[in-house]
Amino acid sequence: MSETDARLAFERHATSKIRNADDLFALHTMGFRGEALASIAAVAQVELRTRAEEDEIGTHLSVKAGRVVGHEPVSCPVGSNFSVENLFYNVPARRKFLKSNSTELNNIILAFEKIALVYPQISFALYNNGVEVFNLRPGNIRQRIVDIFGKKVSQDLLPVSVDTSMCRISGFVGKPEASRKKGSHQYFFVNGRYMRHSYFHKAVQNAFERLVPVGEQVPYFIYFDVNPEDIDVNIHPTKTEIKFENEQAIWQILAAAVKEAIGTFNDIPAIDFDTKGRPEIPVFSPSSYATPPKVDYNTQYNPFKETPANKTVPNQDWDLLFNSLKPGEEKETALFPDSNEGNMIEDKSPIHYQYKGMYIMTAVKSGLMIIDQYRAHVRILYEGYLQQLESKSGESQKVLFPEVVQFSPSEIIVLKKIMPEMESLGFELTDLGSNSYAVNAIPAGLDGINMVSLLQEMVSNANEKGTSLRDEIDHSLAMSLARSAAIPRGQVLSNVEMENLVNQLFACSNVNYTPDGKTILAILRQQEIEHLLA
Repeated sequence: MSETDARLAFERHATSKIRNADDLFALHTMGFRGEALASIAAVAQVELRTRAEEDEIGTHLSVKAGRVVGHEPVSCPVGSNFSVENLFYNVPARRKFLKSNSTELNNIILAFEKIALVYPQISFALYNNGVEVFNLRPGNIRQRIVDIFGKKVSQDLLPVSVDTSMCRISGFVGKPEASRKKGSHQYFFVNGRYMRHSYFHKAVQNAFERLVPVGEQVPYFIYFDVNPEDIDVNIHPTKTEIKFENEQAIWQILAAAVKEAIGTFNDIPAIDFDTKGRPEIPVFSPSSYATPPKVDYNTQYNPFKETPANKTVPNQDWDLLFNSLKPGEEKETALFPDSNEGNMIEDKSPIHYQYKGMYIMTAVKSGLMIIDQYRAHVRILYEGYLQQLESKSGESQKVLFPEVVQFSPSEIIVLKKIMPEMESLGFELTDLGSNSYAVNAIPAGLDGINMVSLLQEMVSNANEKGTSLRDEIDHSLAMSLARSAAIPRGQVLSNVEMENLVNQLFACSNVNYTPDGKTILAILRQQEIEHLLA
């Protein structure tokens, strides 16, 4: 690019590759507005170093507030290098609308990732305040994905490839065990352009039906090559949503390709019958190793003769459980007002019944109270963790074997912002470099929980809430911990454990709903029970 061309690039002008109306339906490039560079240069300090391949010397151009303030020859590599600094420095009112530095940097990284994933053959580098965030070398698509999101993701990728007359689909999907509740990396690209497509997203998710837990999603990086005449990129202002002419047919091709990848490349344990070189196991001999058990039974037993041994003994606990179900009680709503909570806990039965390991049933004055044990425990733990965050009194528990968690560069930015709150909860993380952290201590009471998944979910939740809002961060962290540490559905509880859970629930600020608004308990009224049994 010559000096004259470099100057013209920062002037407002119109550019278009559209020659006739048919060109609108056969776009091969993403396009570039002629006023884009001029708009950037008008509100920032821009420097350009550029050199054409046939030139020996390049050009260095400095632009401030839309005016060229310096130009000189410079030695530089072939190509163009733009440096944009002090955005909105001359328009303070516009600068106030920018979000926090970490949020804006995260947005830049997301945009950077979408471009870098499309062009793996091009090297990319990203620096923040002089610190290198990315330095991506040229390679194939798989290598580019690993360079951006870490080495661990390489173990979870299954290749997808199908070539038809309608489209060509390539890329990778994650293994079922790579699923996450939040923060899964999911990317669609068509003809070198990033896109969002809920219909195709459902095709990928349906392929993993019954392979991943409900509510979790797998990562995918899928590339479409389609005839430009068969897509419309002008249905959304940001060009991120695209309309396909043969969407239903491509949906079926995509779903079949993903299912084939899962079935073909997913590891399945195999039975190995090769016993060569294996240690010899001695044959078991009952006479030398153990004494056969003796069976003791009643020879006089007759199942058709009634004896005290086979009489059904009434369950005293059930009698006590329904003792307080008196007819004619006043009708109450399923979710009682706060003013009656104290009376409710006082009038409940001390005996509880657990139904299918999920619900706690307790007799109260107005009927039968049914409590979702998991949601109740989430509410209890949530308020406890919030209190620890406010008082910074979380107790740590050292782990015997520290686990290593790897984050992407965008997640590292969020992690560093929420690190003080995580330390308040009891986490102790050590930076190992290369976006990896060792988990040396965890909050007390989290034994047996997958720390890697928990930390990734906490970072993803904090990223969604925005790292500039302290209350939102605290809520997100407390909610993530509570969901992970709560009593799982199906766990059998003793009466003492159920009594403690109910008492702790009624000590919470809100006994009716979980922090995300789900119902914790309901009342089956006395009149409804009588009506059912009438």
